[in-house]
Amino acid sequence: MISTEYNKNVGFFVDMQRCIGCHACEMACAECETNGQDSMINIHYVDRKHTIQTTVQVCMHCDDPVCANVCPADAITKDVFGVVHSANTSRCIGCSNCVMACPFGVPKKMEEAELMMKCNMCYDRTSAGLKPMCATVCPSGALFYGTLEEIEEKRPNSTPVNKFIFGKQEVVTKVNIMMPKGSTELKVH
Repeated sequence: MISTEYNKNVGFFVDMQRCIGCHACEMACAECETNGQDSMINIHYVDRKHTIQTTVQVCMHCDDPVCANVCPADAITKDVFGVVHSANTSRCIGCSNCVMACPFGVPKKMEEAELMMKCNMCYDRTSAGLKPMCATVCPSGALFYGTLEEIEEKRPNSTPVNKFIFGKQEVVTKVNIMMPKGSTELKVH
């Protein structure tokens, strides 16, 4: 049963500094039955030569998703809850426009299926009031799904940021990145 309230009070928060590179989120994502045993979340090393620091990459679910805007087949949609879904299999033509256009580098073209796939925030779970798989298994709290009040209590020295500046373009997202207290936007050069 799809709830109309589930996205009004909860959000998805990513705290990159807390990622320990354990890959539990990737494994949990791959177990989600809608992904066909492929993980739609990725762990990356920041600078493997100099540090063991890792970051987690999830779809940011942009308010104005460029991946959907550049899709010539209208295969990518954003629903009323702000979730940007993977390409509709009956419409996707495998052109990779979405892969190249995403400012966060999230969509993946699954070559064997000629189809774009990406995180859909475990829509089958969140629409039923459950947390995304990755957020349920993250041992360090790098991924959190809950209310703004809960994250503020857990991270009193951090601020959730969902506005990003890429050159002259502002991108607002449904997913929040935790930044030091007082940050309001993140500029990417």
